Amino acid sequence: MRWLRAHMRIASTFHGEKFFVRVDGVRWATPMFLVLMLIEASDLVFAVDCIPAIFAVTTDPFIVFTSNIFAIMGLRALYFLLSDMAERFDLLKYGLALVLVFIGGKMLIAPWFHMPVQWSLAIVGSVILVSILLNLKFSTRKLDSPAT
Repeated sequence: MRWLRAHMRIASTFHGEKFFVRVDGVRWATPMFLVLMLIEASDLVFAVDCIPAIFAVTTDPFIVFTSNIFAIMGLRALYFLLSDMAERFDLLKYGLALVLVFIGGKMLIAPWFHMPVQWSLAIVGSVILVSILLNLKFSTRKLDSPAT
């Protein structure tokens, strides 16, 4: 943000949903443009971060490339889906933490042991399913009620 503010004219207030406005014939970027740039930068960081994870699954360049493209396109939608599900299912965050530990462990042992993709998908799906089912069994609040 500091770099953008140093190299661009940034308006001090929002102007609705506009990214740029003209004031006295001079184009100014709005704070909404800064928000967009930061969101896109986080998408890029996420895509770069996903590259080692996909190499734990395959070394096929086509699959690596396409999975990263889909990761960039679906990041925000997936985030909001997981955020909503984490509010509804209290145990889901623990299941997702176990999935991350599993993927990290799989990456660490990759030089010595190759786990078939079907096993990995089955384990990830099972952990998420079990965390949701346990939450449904032991939950004391309704799923439709707002988070408190």
